[in-house]
Amino acid sequence: MGLDSSFFNTWQPRVLALLRIVTAYLFLQHGTAKLLGIPAVEMFKAGVPLMSMAGVAGLLEIVGGALMLIGLFTRPTAFILSGLMAFAYFIAHASRGNALVPMLNGGELAALYCFVFLYFAVAGAGSWSVDAMRNRTEG
Repeated sequence: MGLDSSFFNTWQPRVLALLRIVTAYLFLQHGTAKLLGIPAVEMFKAGVPLMSMAGVAGLLEIVGGALMLIGLFTRPTAFILSGLMAFAYFIAHASRGNALVPMLNGGELAALYCFVFLYFAVAGAGSWSVDAMRNRTEG
């Protein structure tokens, strides 16, 4: 006795929304740690200058993370964040050597974020989002 497709059709947009919300919450913390010191992370204890590469990344992480969290402008935001994470991977991790082995260069999280955001750029925000509410009122 298996699950019929209506179960998956019902829950797919909801689980997509949960993935977006959790991903955005975790991602947002990278930006707040860099720019606001919250949560306090040893790596960013001295703070990051806003007009540095890490500062611009932190700003994108905060703004993009907040937009993703509420599901507003999800596709373009996710596309930009996917590019940011690809850039972060190649600048900060692949340059350490072992470019094709993220486990060795510490780039697993950047690579994973890159492809999760790329997925959101294609799939959208899911059911619990401002984008979904806007589409219901427009159509």
